[in-house]
Amino acid sequence: MSIPFPLMALISGPEEVLAERAVDAIFGELRDFEREAETVRLAASSYAPGDLLTHASPSLFGGWTGIVISGLEEASDPLLEDVLTYLDQQPDSVVLILRHKGGNRGKRVVDAVKKAGARVVEAKAIKTEGDKVAFVTGEFQAARRKISRDATVALVNAVGRDVRELASACSQLIRDTKGVIEVADVELYYGERVETTGFKVAEAALGGKEAEALRLLRHAMTGGLDPVPIVAVLAMQLRQVGRVAAAGPGPSASMAKRLGMAPWQIDQARRVAQGWNGARLGQAIQAVAEADVEVKGGLRNVAHRAGDPAFAVERAVVAICALRKAA
Repeated sequence: MSIPFPLMALISGPEEVLAERAVDAIFGELRDFEREAETVRLAASSYAPGDLLTHASPSLFGGWTGIVISGLEEASDPLLEDVLTYLDQQPDSVVLILRHKGGNRGKRVVDAVKKAGARVVEAKAIKTEGDKVAFVTGEFQAARRKISRDATVALVNAVGRDVRELASACSQLIRDTKGVIEVADVELYYGERVETTGFKVAEAALGGKEAEALRLLRHAMTGGLDPVPIVAVLAMQLRQVGRVAAAGPGPSASMAKRLGMAPWQIDQARRVAQGWNGARLGQAIQAVAEADVEVKGGLRNVAHRAGDPAFAVERAVVAICALRKAA
């Protein structure tokens, strides 16, 4: 009979959310195959010699056992030797899942497990804004739901400091909303968090409200918001203003379809565009592009505070406000 799950799996990488999902998925497949299957969780930090082989021993009553060992990158020599012994024996009716976050410790065992034909599941770190945007996009694609690019960025800005929380937010929006998810939906559920993030900073900056923009910016960064997504939102908002201004007059609804934006975004961009012209908008986009290079660790002008991403964002906000007030 074909077994619908791997008898051995290696989950490689530091991202806990992805690793936990992989373990749960394999154990779920095991329980679907045999409802009474036993599951055992062992941690390298508390491992006692022989634990793995004891739990993998055949039961007098038969049945399947699923074993997951976490922290293989911190494994003691007895644990590593027990895994190698297990590979030689390959007991029947046992599913073994090994969790290795990375590093050289346990590499010999990791290589042996791969050579033995284990399924390898990547749990790569989700750290950058791009990583988180890709994660959110994947969550909605898996649920066969659509979310706009702007709403994706808004959600990452609102709850993206913790991947587990970000995953929970995606689940809530998928469960509690219908149709394409827009920024307004994100603000409805997470408005208090979005309030002092990049969108509000951008709104104040593009309106020339320097004091308000800087207050919101400093409050956001004091609360732990990374400068990178703030710069991304500033750039996005400026691009939207430019696209809408270049599109000319017309009903918001039809223009929204043509530009791939929501009607309310068209209306907002039109209001902002009234205080801008093409030349000053281009200068603002250039200021944000320079800030983007700085916050991502690119070359910095020695006249500025090298290594200070927060100062780079502030400088871009001040430049935008000055250009707006030059109207």
